[in-house]
Amino acid sequence: MAATTTIGRASVRGGEAAAREERRMKYVLVTGGVVSGLGKGVTASSIGVVLKACGLRVTSIKIDPYLNTDAGTMSPFEHGEVFVLDDGGEVDLDLGNYERFLDITLTKDNNITTGKIYQSVLEKERRGDYLGKTVQVVPHVTDAIKNWIQSVSTIPVDGKEGPADVCVIELGGTVGDIESMPFIEALRQLSFSVGPDNFCLIHVSLIPVLGVVGEQKTKPTQHSVRELRALGLTPHLLACRSAQPLLENTKEKLSQFCHVPIGNILNIHDVPNIWHVPLLLRNQNAHISVLNQLGLVSLASPPNLQDWTRRAENFDNLTNSVRIALVGKYVGLTDSYLSVVKALLHACIACSMKPLIDWIAASDLEEDSAKLTPQAHAAAWETLKNASCVIVPGGFGDRGVRGMILAAKYARENNVPYLGICLGMQISVIEFARSVLGLDTANSTEFDAETPNAVVIFMPEGSRTHMGSTMRLGSRRTLFQTPDCITSNLYCNSEYVDERHRHRYEVNPDVIGILEEAGLKFVGRDETGRRMEILELPTHQFYVGVQFHPEFKSRPGRPSALFLGFILAATGQLKAYLSRQQNGN
Repeated sequence: MAATTTIGRASVRGGEAAAREERRMKYVLVTGGVVSGLGKGVTASSIGVVLKACGLRVTSIKIDPYLNTDAGTMSPFEHGEVFVLDDGGEVDLDLGNYERFLDITLTKDNNITTGKIYQSVLEKERRGDYLGKTVQVVPHVTDAIKNWIQSVSTIPVDGKEGPADVCVIELGGTVGDIESMPFIEALRQLSFSVGPDNFCLIHVSLIPVLGVVGEQKTKPTQHSVRELRALGLTPHLLACRSAQPLLENTKEKLSQFCHVPIGNILNIHDVPNIWHVPLLLRNQNAHISVLNQLGLVSLASPPNLQDWTRRAENFDNLTNSVRIALVGKYVGLTDSYLSVVKALLHACIACSMKPLIDWIAASDLEEDSAKLTPQAHAAAWETLKNASCVIVPGGFGDRGVRGMILAAKYARENNVPYLGICLGMQISVIEFARSVLGLDTANSTEFDAETPNAVVIFMPEGSRTHMGSTMRLGSRRTLFQTPDCITSNLYCNSEYVDERHRHRYEVNPDVIGILEEAGLKFVGRDETGRRMEILELPTHQFYVGVQFHPEFKSRPGRPSALFLGFILAATGQLKAYLSRQQNGN
């Protein structure tokens, strides 16, 4: 049945807010089976996109079963990037997917971890809230999980008043993992307490193809669903990951052995870019299955995904490209810089260009590398010199710093567009102090605590004994000092900008005078005027460093202003763009 005949448009919107208050929250749970890394986060985000396109308000929760309180102290090599929220929450990178796909602003409580749950339970136990009872996983931990989910799901995240219509919950890990068992039990209890009309379970699984036989195998998914059902949860929909579209007999077999209607078996096969995934779900009427399960058909309209369709097709049809050198510490795992990559993509799409990112390990640019690994050294420098622009993103520790300094120097001396983010800004200050001011020992106290020329210092309010949640985090205001600077123009000549931060070190305010006398201008500062936020080199076509992380607020169709300017400079379009901005066009 076509979507247009199944879903009727809501006839009256006037009493919508009041009706939302009376309705119970609807939950969509996304779990994963067989193996990790199947794309549950993209699937959950895409489900949210389709439901939002139907006129519903959507919020999201990510459950991470690890014992860490948050992602703040995790290595990027192990867990990918740490995504930072407006309220300073250091969370899993999947929350970045939610924010980008759904255009919402989440809170740190939207990321639930085992560490947070146990911490809250133990705090209650110490206060005596359990009245002397034996504190156990069931019911105390499971109750804490349910209460957390139900409380957070009502927090508005889309800038409107009142709770959302649907909360999409992603359970991290794989069904059967020991650490996720309390969450599975809590979600089982939640599904029972809210009732079948308010709970929809989508299980993401893998349909592998054995090379020799070439047959799509359903047995791993059958076992995964069987294990999920043994734990008390029965999937309403299956989202099957595969390289190629599922065959009809594969769907029939899955339906028969997994007890899922064939119309509720979704196939998320490989696509040219992830913007196709919501369209893939829409084309398989995933929204109809979810809406029917949740009893929301009468409130929804046919999904309007015209912008998504245009965006996905435009990206597929791009022919011109721009070569970007990304010089970093964690290039061995591209997810370490996921938001940077997405921000570059958003900016390139806005410029009708396809991004070609060349990943350069900063250590390969260093002189020591020329002796130890000469081929890698030569390749890194050749790649850097062939790039149209250079970006140095954030990071911690001294590994690769000398290579980043060399990259910043190359970009500055050769008029190559440069964008330094957080550590990348500090690197540009160190390089300028060494090369232009002649301070050969200029350094950050992060890398050399005894340096006589500390141009980057530890923040006074920082903690030297604890690592977690002790940095300058979250959205902070930056005031422009120079109204005619490139950065201010890119931000539509605004007097200030609010961007997200994550750092322990800052440019030493005592050296600002000599740096500016030599030509480096600090065009953005915090509200005290002593913390440097944005630097520019006026004699350069685009040499910008920022202490904040503009990548975290970049969105498809609404790219970060700084990333857009960076790509415009790399493609020779910046002057024309700024001229149009100043003329109000």
